Amino acid sequence: MTNPCIICVAITGSVPTKENNPAVPITIEEQVESTHASFEAGASIAHCHVRDDEGKPTSDPERFARLKEGIEKHCPGMIVQLSTGGRSGAGTARGGMLPLRPDMASLSVGSNNFPTRVYENPPDLVDWLASEMVKYDVKPEIEAFDLSHIVQAARMADDGRLKRPLYVQFVMGVKNAMPADKPIFDFYIETLKRLSPDALWCAAGVGPNQIVVNEWSIAAGGHTRTGLEDNMRLDKNTLAPSNAALVARAAELCEKYERPVATWQQARQLLGLRMPA
Repeated sequence: MTNPCIICVAITGSVPTKENNPAVPITIEEQVESTHASFEAGASIAHCHVRDDEGKPTSDPERFARLKEGIEKHCPGMIVQLSTGGRSGAGTARGGMLPLRPDMASLSVGSNNFPTRVYENPPDLVDWLASEMVKYDVKPEIEAFDLSHIVQAARMADDGRLKRPLYVQFVMGVKNAMPADKPIFDFYIETLKRLSPDALWCAAGVGPNQIVVNEWSIAAGGHTRTGLEDNMRLDKNTLAPSNAALVARAAELCEKYERPVATWQQARQLLGLRMPA
């Protein structure tokens, strides 16, 4: 198997704190530095959230603009993917950064349970976010927390609300949502190929499932996500020292399965993204 594997690094998220792991980057400067080290380790996509001065999640477009600028300066060519997730804001505020025209943005097309709350993605908001991504030429990464989200993404592509080819990420291991289960993972791939044959896919595992899902993805020919947003440990007793360490661990799996780690140029080509000026 020689097809390159795209590694996405989810650097911060909305939940992890320095109390959980001192390596979690919170300020814009810390995030840029952590992303640069991850880029050097093999990540070609940076999945980005921002925090306010108190370290709380926010959808502030100005902070996203500063982070995007810093990554583009220090990690030339790296794909910048901004989060429109629901922990950082409500309603259309979740898409307030899309006019910045990042390369990509996350898009959840349905609701599901999270550990202590319902992750709400009402149809009208999903349609608005999708339309903004089309308007500003931002490629969505579909966040599939449930099988129905794969079906909905294919339906939205069929009726023109999303552009093909889709890029779908299977998110597994979130408490009260879809578990990291190998038969389910295999069925996700089968279902996506049946409903949207030209789609590309990646997968993310949460907590100790991260390395498990990384290996499943790489072995099956897909792409994968790692990073401190999803998991703060190398093992039960060892905190991850950095995002780059988690990227390096995924890169080692690529070597194990004889798959080259995708360069940013290869990742952009695979995803149909514009090259930087």
